[in-house]
Amino acid sequence: MPAGSEDGSMSAAESRQDQEKPPTRRIGHCACGSVRFRVDGPADRVGICHCTDCRRESGSAFTYFGVWPLERFASEGTVATHRGRSFCPTCGSRVFAVSERAAEIKLGALEDAPAQLKPVYELWIKRREPWLAPVPGAEQYQEDKPA
Repeated sequence: MPAGSEDGSMSAAESRQDQEKPPTRRIGHCACGSVRFRVDGPADRVGICHCTDCRRESGSAFTYFGVWPLERFASEGTVATHRGRSFCPTCGSRVFAVSERAAEIKLGALEDAPAQLKPVYELWIKRREPWLAPVPGAEQYQEDKPA
């Protein structure tokens, strides 16, 4: 009999706890669905960047991203790449950047809201908009994170 009550059903607390477990696989895609990707397991790190390049490529005040080892990333569909950042050539959605070792995913491209992926650091805070507060508990870097 599964854990829970005597009839095998889960208690409300167990059900909530089960819902709060992070998924082992996350799936994402561009706006039109032509480019799809997946990442497995937890992100190595999650951050926000306020640099000029990230602002321009995202069309927003910052970019919210997660980084996974390359072996836990897969994609399908044709992408175009500019300055190392890949996007869908059909709809223009920015989806990821891939290096020899890692895949940096634009977390807004995930199918499910990435609420469990809290940024642990912020980059280029000297360019952060004054009306944006720092993420509580996140490391703060004036520019790039030291190597």
